[in-house]
Amino acid sequence: MNDTAAVTRPPFRAVKFTPRAVAAERRADGTIVLRNPRPLGPFERNIVAYLRRWSAEAPDRVFLAERRADRSWRRVSYGEFREMVDRAAQALLNRGLGQTKPLMILSGNSIDHAVLTFAGMTVGVPVAPVSVAYSLVSQDHAKLRYVFDLVEPKLVFVQNGRQFERALRALDLAGVEVVVGADPASDLPATSLQELLATNAGPDVDRAYEATGPDTVAKYLFTSGSTGMPKAVINTQRMLCANMQMASHSIEGDPDEPPVVLDWMPWNHTMAGNYGIHNVLRLGGTYHIDAGRPIPGQFEETIANLYEVSPTSFGSAPIGFAMLASKLEQDPELCRRFFQKVKLLAYGGASLPQEVWQKMQDLAVRTIGERLAFVTGWGSTETAPTATSLNWYVEGSGIIGLPFPGVELKMIPVGDRFELRLRGPIVFPGYHKRPDLTAAAFDEEGFYKIGDAGRFVDPDRPEEGLRFAGRVVEDFKLTSGTFVHVGTLRLAAIDAVTPLVQDAVITGQDRDYIGLLAWPNLAACRAAFGRAADLPASDIVALPALRARVKEGIARHNAQATGSAQRIARVILMAEPPSIDGNEITDKGYVNQRATLDRRAALVTRLYADPPAPDVIVI
Repeated sequence: MNDTAAVTRPPFRAVKFTPRAVAAERRADGTIVLRNPRPLGPFERNIVAYLRRWSAEAPDRVFLAERRADRSWRRVSYGEFREMVDRAAQALLNRGLGQTKPLMILSGNSIDHAVLTFAGMTVGVPVAPVSVAYSLVSQDHAKLRYVFDLVEPKLVFVQNGRQFERALRALDLAGVEVVVGADPASDLPATSLQELLATNAGPDVDRAYEATGPDTVAKYLFTSGSTGMPKAVINTQRMLCANMQMASHSIEGDPDEPPVVLDWMPWNHTMAGNYGIHNVLRLGGTYHIDAGRPIPGQFEETIANLYEVSPTSFGSAPIGFAMLASKLEQDPELCRRFFQKVKLLAYGGASLPQEVWQKMQDLAVRTIGERLAFVTGWGSTETAPTATSLNWYVEGSGIIGLPFPGVELKMIPVGDRFELRLRGPIVFPGYHKRPDLTAAAFDEEGFYKIGDAGRFVDPDRPEEGLRFAGRVVEDFKLTSGTFVHVGTLRLAAIDAVTPLVQDAVITGQDRDYIGLLAWPNLAACRAAFGRAADLPASDIVALPALRARVKEGIARHNAQATGSAQRIARVILMAEPPSIDGNEITDKGYVNQRATLDRRAALVTRLYADPPAPDVIVI
């Protein structure tokens, strides 16, 4: 970026970023180890310390808010929340729960969910939040039974007994207490959450809290690889508390303006369940639980909430920002409300298309005369979650920043990029009951092999940060021997046909050329081509106008490609959505490349058949 261009662009809205810093150790074999030279400093021994602080210093400030059935907001202050947490904690102790007798939560984000989570962490009861999709979307409940048997919970919570009745009946609940927030199933034994909250908290709660420490297991969070069944990642208090201390080295909190957040991302995922809610708690802010989702038919709830909640920061998956930008373009009043207080935007889990980044900036400039910093971090469930932070202003997306203080980032050269590995207090001690997987996850120096790749923005200036460069395990070779970097190519392909394509997987392993299996963005396609809102997906993928636009977009991408590893020769648009049971997608909407290719092997074969079938778009 040259100085003249920088002067002519509108300024960024001010954010109190801490100065970035990095030190690079360069080894003889080409390996580089990045560290932040600043000391991490002391951190809390239990994440609940933040709750206890704010319940004493600001007991009347709202911590959590959620919609009631009548659309009014239920708001719970820090003082009220602390009282509910301590009562529930005493009830857990009375039932004999502890480090070897965990609590499992099957339902989604709610105040009740949060109460039980913090109650467990207060007294050393591991909490295992499970993807709602395992209970309500899955048809066979195989993953639900697997994680249930793996964790062996003493107590299971669901918000609504009837809604989760089918899932509960799929489990062997002998010796397990079921607790429901409301509407218990007619003949399934269950305890009301109100019974737990009627318990008087005694001195046992404080004694159990004082007995917790950095090595206390706080949570089991589930992640799954291409082979299918989830792994239970042990999350200790050290991991959670160190990550919050690291967050304090990224952006300075403003004591005069505690954060206000509206968030939909599920707490069974590390980013929302650890970093998201814990960071609001650390800063004494207010967290609004959003029942919306960035999918057609549910995103309207998010928009309705944004009419009433003006956040100071807003985070979402990239698809969420794409949908939000479209809504903001159509609604000046929504623009005014959204941009009124927001200081930064955060994305994670996938790269943000440049077109979406630019569209959000254009809307911000049109509304408030300033641009907004897009920030992100990088890590995984095994790293609590964030190991790096982008805490400076950048043009565009894709930069994952630099390591936090306390984190060591080892970079091993692999072709034109680096395999990334991590060491530090945020790294997990292992997978629950899987010593084999634990041993395989670490190298000889104790670095966690996360499986991701990265590149320097500027190899001569490490302080400019790193770019995410895909998953090492997803990459493959064409028959020519040319490596295909799946992560970066997938993003470029989606960007070339945004917003008509929502997601895709890259094909071509041991083939002569690259192909694409793509899911259309059904709402965007219906709008773009003037089709009815109920037009089925099978009809949309056959639209000649859509096929022509996809062909044009990929052809433009190919014209800028520098070699066969970046050119896409064929595309199939898929009507069948990605499958939860088939491990093709998480409930946050992230696609599993390997599982999708395995499950849709017949489509891959069809993509490469000669002569090409009528549904194959040949570029």
